[in-house]
Amino acid sequence: MLGTALNAGVSPETLRNIESGRVAIPAFPTIAAIADVPGLPSTQCGRSQPVRRPGRTRKIRSHRR
Repeated sequence: MLGTALNAGVSPETLRNIESGRVAIPAFPTIAAIADVPGLPSTQCGRSQPVRRPGRTRKIRSHRR
């Protein structure tokens, strides 16, 4: 994990927080940087399921097509 975080340019603590769910909605540039380390295309970083939040009635649409 340390190598992935450093290669992505994020702190190990940030990566740990994203993995553990403490960061509910991480910034897309952060996720894209982490995905770039093993060579995943940024198109693989979209949500596959809508996020459900209490009190919200509209669905959040995925950016993937």
